[in-house]
Order: sequence, then structure tokens, then C-alpha cells
Amino acid sequence: MTGNPPDPDRFIALTARLQQQDPRLSGIQAGMIIALDLDVARDSRSFSRLFGIEHSIVLRELTDIPGAWLQVTSKDERTLRTFYRRPDDGATVPVE
Repeated sequence: MTGNPPDPDRFIALTARLQQQDPRLSGIQAGMIIALDLDVARDSRSFSRLFGIEHSIVLRELTDIPGAWLQVTSKDERTLRTFYRRPDDGATVPVE
């Protein structure tokens, strides 16, 4: 994970494309998936810090992402930092 913000125009375009592909996804949810695909954030706290969104909001959005998109791999019980990955059989979005 790089932790560096992605190119804003590219990130927005990929997020919009993903939302068109699956209208059930909110902007934050689609952004979390794209950030994971671009290897800039693999957990809720990193995404929260990188994009300036309250961690509690990110956690709420993560809870509502359809399972085909993300799979929780671990959670810190004290901080609630939640790590996730793409399921092996999950849908994908080209990130070219």
C-alpha cells in the first residue's frame, strides 16, 4: 500500500464508472473499492485519513458494501480499524 493519494481526476472517473456498474454503491463505497484496487488504502483507517472522512462514516459504509465487492479480513477490537480485500470471485473494475 502506498498511502499516497491517487490522481484526483483518475480516481473520480474510476469511482463514477464503478457506481454506474453497480448503482447500489455509494460514492464512499465505490471510492473504498477503487482505493483498494489502486493500492492506496486497504483498511478503514487509512482510507479515512487519506480522504479526510470520519472513520465512523467509513465503517458504516464498509458495513453496507455488498459482499461481492469487499471481504473483511481482520478488525482491531480497540480501534475498530478494519482491513479488507477483494474476494477471489468478486467483480472487478479495470483501473487502467
